[in-house]
Amino acid sequence: MDMRGARILVPGATGQLGAALVTRLHALGARPALAGRNPDALARVSALCGGAPARTFDAWDLDRCALTVHWAETELGGLDGVVVCLGVAAFGPAPEISDAVAEHLTAVNALAPMAFLRAAAPRIGEGGALAAVTGVVAEAAPAGMADYAAAKAALATWLTAVRREQRRSGVSVLEINLPHMDTGFAQRAVHGQAPHLPQGLPVEDAVDAVVAALSDGARLVRPGTVAPLEVVR
Repeated sequence: MDMRGARILVPGATGQLGAALVTRLHALGARPALAGRNPDALARVSALCGGAPARTFDAWDLDRCALTVHWAETELGGLDGVVVCLGVAAFGPAPEISDAVAEHLTAVNALAPMAFLRAAAPRIGEGGALAAVTGVVAEAAPAGMADYAAAKAALATWLTAVRREQRRSGVSVLEINLPHMDTGFAQRAVHGQAPHLPQGLPVEDAVDAVVAALSDGARLVRPGTVAPLEVVR
């Protein structure tokens, strides 16, 4: 994907990662559309992106997620990519996580990203991209994060299957498998307190990797052995 002129919807554009990504895309000449929960935060990020179109949604409303894809396509005159930057964490032993919290984790971390990408898939042509942030918890399944890890793992599995479905279409399906980031994300958990975590990776490192992956039609961003993150085609 050539970033210049690329029409890209970013759900979760008001979080630190999403906001950094859309401002970078705008700086590279892309045409982002922003979606988020907080209208004031959306307005601030939109202003940084030259007044980019912005729309609110709630992850609980899967129909609204899908309709936001149609809105972005209309606003931008087409759609070349969707990068979903949604996520919420919870901490504590599985028996202490209520069904309501588990449902919330599943909606935000799995069902809403799937709704966005499912709606986008028929609208994106060859050279485009479907992408979402998962996380190392999807593979590591750490104790005290069972429901959070399970929701992220569900999304990772879904992305793998959709990638196989899209092979002949020329549309890349990118999983953004990030380690702990320096965003304060863990401190905004919907339940429990985060364990002691090492220094998080700078947001700009993740943005660099995501832009490189989108440009290269890659399938995976993951923690690297030489660099903090690596892009895998």
